[in-house]
Amino acid sequence: MSGRECYHCKQWIKDDEEHDCWTTTEAALTLELSDDLQDAWQRLRETAVSFGDQRIYASHKSIMFSRKSCYFFVRPKRNFLELCVFLGRTLKAPQVRHVDRASKSKVYHIIHIRHRDEVEAPVTDWLREAYELSDALASKGKVGAKSKHKPKASRISPP
Repeated sequence: MSGRECYHCKQWIKDDEEHDCWTTTEAALTLELSDDLQDAWQRLRETAVSFGDQRIYASHKSIMFSRKSCYFFVRPKRNFLELCVFLGRTLKAPQVRHVDRASKSKVYHIIHIRHRDEVEAPVTDWLREAYELSDALASKGKVGAKSKHKPKASRISPP
């Protein structure tokens, strides 16, 4: 049987077979989670949905929660859910395992969730803050945005 092994997912692909391991679904990413992690995932998703309008989609090994841009995502792991939350400030809390700057206006925070009971304040407060920051940054980009380029002087032809 001729074919190749996918570099990313290590699946064997026949020569005439289409393959896109980057395309996935929420269900596929959460299928093998333990009962505790399934419960935590459901509570996390329900909490995010309660914030309002957004797009939730799976991308490679993560489930993204996005307005104009991603405000947090979840990487389901074998023993925990890894949350990556984008805020406008740095948190100092025992739940936060790692912090780093994502851009001039955003700082990302890595949080591990192992049980449904961990999806409560302050974690849910941080998720709401990230949701609201995403909206604020998007509107800041639309209204009052300064162009880096100077407008060209208009040319007036002599009569």
